[in-house]
Amino acid sequence: MKFRTLIAALLFGVFFISNSVFSQDMNSFLVKQLEYAHSNENWFAPVNVATEGLNAEQANWHDGSENHSVAQLVSHLVFWNDRLLKAIQGKTVPNFNEDNKVTFSEISEEEWSDMVKKLDQILTEIETETKKLEGESLVGWSETLVNIAAHNAYHTGQIVYLRKQKGWWR
Repeated sequence: MKFRTLIAALLFGVFFISNSVFSQDMNSFLVKQLEYAHSNENWFAPVNVATEGLNAEQANWHDGSENHSVAQLVSHLVFWNDRLLKAIQGKTVPNFNEDNKVTFSEISEEEWSDMVKKLDQILTEIETETKKLEGESLVGWSETLVNIAAHNAYHTGQIVYLRKQKGWWR
């Protein structure tokens, strides 16, 4: 009887420790991916670097095609990341049944620097919330978090491309 109890305790301990290690590794992985797309330059420029030093006139420049401006891309990122942040925080997020085109808004000169700051704040809060996730919540959010990091990196690449096109890149 004592042997069975000992084995059960050992198995529970191994499961608990391995689950805890998995959660720590998964949290660390997710946060790193979010940081790479946000502020930690690694293999590609993060959005904070991509938007750094742009003024509102540059951010609203269009190439005469259907392509989005930097400002529209930032608006789009603010929209989707804000929805994700609210959802992770357990807040009600209204259904979005409109055309995604409405998320690519023009940004006035007065709004430009505030919008960049807002994006930075939202992304920082997503990273903070991700660090708190564990167990089923961590598993449930992991795919969405990896997808948003990839989504952010994709649009950041577009921002860098526009800046290169105009000679506004390093």
